[in-house]
Amino acid sequence: MDKELLAMLVCPLCNGKLKYDREAQELICLYDGLAYPIQEGIPVMLPEEARVMDADEKLPTSPGRTGDL
Repeated sequence: MDKELLAMLVCPLCNGKLKYDREAQELICLYDGLAYPIQEGIPVMLPEEARVMDADEKLPTSPGRTGDL
């Protein structure tokens, strides 16, 4: 994904920053809990096409955090 394009893209709902998930090929909005797909190198920035993230995905990760609480 082009870094310049990535820097210009924002969430269409809240205008917030998006996090690029290279492995899943998604742009993530943690505020709205949505993951916008990237299909054939093109971000699909339509809320109705976005995947709703589950609660575990929305939690920030840190080196001290474990999945078993």
